[in-house]
Amino acid sequence: MRTGCLIAAVSIAASCVWAQAETKREGRGRKERAADSQPAAAADDSAGAVREVYRKVGDVQLKVHIFNPPDHKPTDKRPAIVFFFGGGWLHGSAGQFVPQCRYFASRGMVAITADYRVYTRNKAMIADCTSDAQAAVRWVRANAGRLGIDPDRIAAGGGSAGGHLAAATGTLDDFTGDKNAKISFRPNAMLLFNPAIDLTPEEPKPGDEGSRHSNLMARMGARPEELSPMDHVRPGLPPTIIFHGKDDKLIPFTKIEEFGKAMKAAGNHCEVVGFEGQGHGFFNPGKRGNKHFIETMRLADEFLASLGYLKGKPTIVKDASTTRPG
Repeated sequence: MRTGCLIAAVSIAASCVWAQAETKREGRGRKERAADSQPAAAADDSAGAVREVYRKVGDVQLKVHIFNPPDHKPTDKRPAIVFFFGGGWLHGSAGQFVPQCRYFASRGMVAITADYRVYTRNKAMIADCTSDAQAAVRWVRANAGRLGIDPDRIAAGGGSAGGHLAAATGTLDDFTGDKNAKISFRPNAMLLFNPAIDLTPEEPKPGDEGSRHSNLMARMGARPEELSPMDHVRPGLPPTIIFHGKDDKLIPFTKIEEFGKAMKAAGNHCEVVGFEGQGHGFFNPGKRGNKHFIETMRLADEFLASLGYLKGKPTIVKDASTTRPG
């Protein structure tokens, strides 16, 4: 198990800037928004995945895309990971984390990328997104026996808004509406990529005219503190690793200390790896010759190995010039 950590946290002001930029498709968040977009090559590259419906909401069928390791059998008890895509809870595709799924499947995990309702397609509130994410992890655990998964080794991962959802499965109260469910939606570990951690509002600044706050607040669907992982830090949270660009203008790295102190004070295991000069979405494949995709996968592999999910050294492409950032 790793020791010593820096921990990332995110302010609502930055999240609101991002959400407003995504909605209006203009302003200063344009470059960062592009960085958060999913690689074109990954968006539809899910050949070989097993697709199943994990939840039906009205006429909407929500699917998981399951990537099994080689020679996988239903009788196996493999560790698993469920990924949630980014996009400001507004849009996005489950294809974003297909490259990560393929890598972890090659290492022996059952790797899953999940769809969930978003605002542009389903008028979904952030609370609805949270409900879907929790339902997805619960579905994986409920079906672990026939999927060849160890129900006690299920990780949740995601980027940006998807990072919030992964964290929401590990920290927030039940948003699924199934209050009597006996099967837990809590993951056993969390891998978060530039996640939105703090959704509680700050005081508006002069010139804001309330737009940053009203835009996001209108899409919450619940009180901000109910949806904010930062407000639910307590002992016993899953071991966590967070990858974050130190130059992220949408979810500032400068806000990490508050969450870090809270996590440490609660006795939780958490690591944050800061990447110098990197902005939002830096970890996506296709950027800088895949340098940071490779590095985040290597470190994620080592983190999961420390928990007993993987064995041996990472098999991701090695680059002697790449060292651990931060």
